[in-house]
Amino acid sequence: MIIPYRLLNQHISHHKLKKPQDIVSYLGAMQAQEYAMAKWAIGLRLPGTKDADVEKAFNKGHILRTHLLRPTWHFVSPADIRWMLALTKDRVYAVSAFMFRKSELTDKIFNRSADIFTKMLQGGNHLERNVLKAALEKAKIPTDEFLLSYMLMHAEMEGVICSGPRVGKQFTYALLEERVPPVKSISREEALNELTHRYFKSRGPATVQDFAVWSGLTAKDARNGIASLDKKFIHEKINDREFIFYKRDYSMATSDSTFLMPDYDEYGMSYRGRSDIFNKEKFAKQISRGNPIFNRMIIINGKIEGTWNRTVTKKALTINSFPFSSLSKENQRNLLEAEKKYRLFLGDNLEA
Repeated sequence: MIIPYRLLNQHISHHKLKKPQDIVSYLGAMQAQEYAMAKWAIGLRLPGTKDADVEKAFNKGHILRTHLLRPTWHFVSPADIRWMLALTKDRVYAVSAFMFRKSELTDKIFNRSADIFTKMLQGGNHLERNVLKAALEKAKIPTDEFLLSYMLMHAEMEGVICSGPRVGKQFTYALLEERVPPVKSISREEALNELTHRYFKSRGPATVQDFAVWSGLTAKDARNGIASLDKKFIHEKINDREFIFYKRDYSMATSDSTFLMPDYDEYGMSYRGRSDIFNKEKFAKQISRGNPIFNRMIIINGKIEGTWNRTVTKKALTINSFPFSSLSKENQRNLLEAEKKYRLFLGDNLEA
């Protein structure tokens, strides 16, 4: 039941939503440091959607990309960005405190850099990282690669900046207050309930530990969030672990799902352990990076059964699939269909 329910709840085996921003809002946040693959993570859940459609939604600001939760890059909805930042930033700062101290980054430096970003971006400017870097250097603020990244991340967490539209393949930054229309603020308790609700509705069955790791919140906050859930959520023990999931019609839930999973996809990133979808003892030596979900994985019947990559030469796309073991003829056909879906998603944008 774990795999079929997750595939349904993550909108992988069944699809009801229509737009890229609908998927991002439904999932709450989607890990997105690998931008091209993060777009495919949306496309995977929206059959018929093209890479260009997701790119358009991003450039128009229907989807934002910023640091929050654990922290790393995530896609997030404009309507959610403020309360999600407010809920999670203290934990991000706690996790980052050692590196901030090691880099000699003080509140004074963070405030100065944020003031410079604001001055540069105000009036609807969308500027690339190197332009902001030059402005900091002009103000005699050190900007080696790590320092600049920390200053930008801190400004994101403080709600000063967020993603702007891309210029070619280059990312830009914008002022959040100019990019995102104002919305009604909510209390921390309401934000915790909302994040908990979104997580278990879109990713259940999952445990309190899964939620704590995914959200970056403390175990206490995770438990409080779960305690705030209403009777629409079911608590059930499976193999001596308590799982929580949304009460809905699961009659169509099935593990019969084969797809090319992006690296860092929420189907893997949403959970503390991956034993439900990955046989570590059997296949650990067959992946190039220690954690399977950091790789691009072949999913067959809801489980990791291989890796994949792609090469682009002279505008031709080649998908290379590497199953861990011999596939049945049916699974071979399903894998070819999964590769076809990814090709259709890219369309003519082979270098996305």
